[in-house]
Amino acid sequence: MAYYFEEPSRTFNEYLLVPGHTPADCVPAAVSLKTPLVKYRKGEEDCPLELSVPMVSAIMAAVSDDKMAVALATEGGLSFIYGNQSIEDEAAMVARVKDYKAGFVTSDANLSPDMTLEQVVDLKEQFGHSTMPVTADGSAHGKLLGIVTERDYRLSRMELTEKVADFMTPREKLVVAPADTSLKEANDIIWEHKLNSLPIVDADDHLVALVFRKDYDSHKSNPDELLDSHKRYMVGAGINSRDYAERIPALVEAGADVLCIDSSEGYSDWQKMTIEWVREHYGDAVKIGAGNVVDAEGFRFLADAGADFIKIGIGGGSICITRETKGIGRGQATATIEVARARDEYFRETGVYIPICSDGGIVYDHHISLALAMGADFVMLGRYFARFDESPSAKVMVNGTYMKEYWGEGSARARNWQRYDLGGKKKNLSFEEGVDSYVPYAGSLKDNMAITLLKLKSTMCNCGALTIPEFQDKAKLTLVSATSIVEGGAHDVLLKDKAPYASNTR
Repeated sequence: MAYYFEEPSRTFNEYLLVPGHTPADCVPAAVSLKTPLVKYRKGEEDCPLELSVPMVSAIMAAVSDDKMAVALATEGGLSFIYGNQSIEDEAAMVARVKDYKAGFVTSDANLSPDMTLEQVVDLKEQFGHSTMPVTADGSAHGKLLGIVTERDYRLSRMELTEKVADFMTPREKLVVAPADTSLKEANDIIWEHKLNSLPIVDADDHLVALVFRKDYDSHKSNPDELLDSHKRYMVGAGINSRDYAERIPALVEAGADVLCIDSSEGYSDWQKMTIEWVREHYGDAVKIGAGNVVDAEGFRFLADAGADFIKIGIGGGSICITRETKGIGRGQATATIEVARARDEYFRETGVYIPICSDGGIVYDHHISLALAMGADFVMLGRYFARFDESPSAKVMVNGTYMKEYWGEGSARARNWQRYDLGGKKKNLSFEEGVDSYVPYAGSLKDNMAITLLKLKSTMCNCGALTIPEFQDKAKLTLVSATSIVEGGAHDVLLKDKAPYASNTR
């Protein structure tokens, strides 16, 4: 006879946090959001890898590429580069993140000397940059011949047909710096010579990057940057349980800090074999997360297999239709609560703490607070990050509103059969487990994350907590009724603005 769970399968929206005592020193500015990313043993002073903020981006082609990885690491989170691409392309994305030097910008608006003023104006309108390097071949890394800024031309007094070579500031008048210049040294040169930008060139005078005066304050304003021991941005990478023997070495060589098996369901021998292969070839040097699971048995299986962190959630993503098509899954709140208990029990038994990641079911910002209070160490988000400028999907106009394209890895568009692999020789998706959709465009990652994290810190203070472990220890949660959910929103008033509140469109 089938086993029946006594408790219903609940979502985050069915819970509220009950406030606790807030001491006078418990203010948002004093809250630390640091949280472990991979497992560690009891008594160890430091976790091998930590996040500065408890947010990672989903292993999805519509969400996590190298641009997203740099932007999120700047804010203290981590991206997992999507694995639904060739090994070479994924490794190249990882390498670009690791090679990225904060403050050193590769120019995306470049000129050649035979281009015209009209083309300069067009590029400025397209990219929004007033500073454009001039190289021999018009590329970002060609031989530097000069630079064009707004001070080099005046549209009211010049013909649009004039050549760049005739009005650019030539190379011999430029202050430049060699490729091995540090960011501190570059900023010192900028201040000493009163520059707005500093070209970085190699030994052959080819342009490497630009450093801008305006980026100095920006760099200083990111104290939570997630950096490795060499001061490079940290980045994760998604793998599958099919080609891991070829993919993992390439990703490790490219510099990936942590891997994660990308699968719709993690309670399988396929994941165990993948983790065992990593341990056999790399020992504990390579960190690898696994999942997804929704109960204690699934957690214990992956914990015993050697996973460094474990993801929770099946069917709760906004673009996932696994529950609808297969009848498989569990409410995200119930799954998080049960797996968190299993994690704590495992820690008491073995002295090994395995972080858990709540993946899916996050609709509003406060759901992140609930997931953490229920025991998650961090959350994985897809739709949240897909809305931003930094996501790789296209921004399109739909019915007069800017939207971003967003599709599931189980959709016909992605056809990521490896994520839904159940073994055997058949290597395709027989039916869809995800949809192709749009999400409201929301602007920059930095601005939106700042609001989300402030809400989280404020909630923690309401519960008298200054750290995530303290939050989990002190949190008091209550189930809510259907009528109290209605009571919790605006009601019995005529709203002046009928548009949904921004943070409620996650």
